[in-house]
Amino acid sequence: MSVKNIKLLKNYLLKKQFNFFKKVFFILSLSYLFYLLILNFKEISFALYFDNFNLYFSLIFCFLSVLFNGLAWKSILIWLGSNYIKNDLTRFFIVTNSLKYVPGGVWHFVERFNFLKKKTNENIALYGTLIEPYLMLSVSLLISAIGVIFNPFLIFLLLPTLFLNKRFIYFLLKILKSFKGKKFNFISPGSTNKELYSCIKCKSFFPLKAFLIEVFFICSKFLAFICCLNIFLDISQTNIVLILIIFCVSWSIGLIIPAAPGGAGVFETSFLLFIGKAYPQNLMLEALIYFRFISTVADLLLSSPFIFKKYIIKD
Repeated sequence: MSVKNIKLLKNYLLKKQFNFFKKVFFILSLSYLFYLLILNFKEISFALYFDNFNLYFSLIFCFLSVLFNGLAWKSILIWLGSNYIKNDLTRFFIVTNSLKYVPGGVWHFVERFNFLKKKTNENIALYGTLIEPYLMLSVSLLISAIGVIFNPFLIFLLLPTLFLNKRFIYFLLKILKSFKGKKFNFISPGSTNKELYSCIKCKSFFPLKAFLIEVFFICSKFLAFICCLNIFLDISQTNIVLILIIFCVSWSIGLIIPAAPGGAGVFETSFLLFIGKAYPQNLMLEALIYFRFISTVADLLLSSPFIFKKYIIKD
């Protein structure tokens, strides 16, 4: 067997092992969550609090979070040099958001890539699709780094943000040369700066506007959760900073496990593990269930026009 074939086999096995690990992690997360539900079953009321205004505020914040996320995506595309900056970019992002709940967790990325490929070049389409979740992760971990007041090692959560810059983007363009001739026509490793700029024209060194909009996205998500939590606990008696840190870290873990549709199960399990017994576990479980339900409903409501047009009318 040639050296090249050995490397290909090694990369294939590593990818298989990583995918297997993600699936195992997802299954273990769901198992632990079900275990906690059974353990606290008698203490969970499962009551419907439709008369509680916190429920509706949570839904509003979830709607706003999706809007901010769409605006951040549009801003990222502008930063990458896209000339197509019409409002339907934000609208298309919003209406495809529910596809993240489809098993596989990547179909919303596929739809967005195919949409962008028709409006701009393949390079911007690919990077505009891939950078968006990385931007979310960077912002979430940056906010989590506030936890350095509790643990100095959390300073390392700043690293993803440091890599979010023009120089690193161009570095990745050269690394992805391995895809040349397969699907994307990337530039060669020996390309000049002029050729780099002709492929993707980053407007500035750092996508500050998109980053700030994404901060509003994370904050909206957190406020939606706090509204749910306020149904069961008096939030004035809680450590909001600690809950914010745990929320962002848990949300980030859910984001990087594609096997979990929308982070379902992984986010909740991570949150409960990190929060420990600082607060009544049954109340935290109820708040998490409400938050998951409301955020899913918000995504589906905003995406319903896309689903109706693409799948129902088509049939």
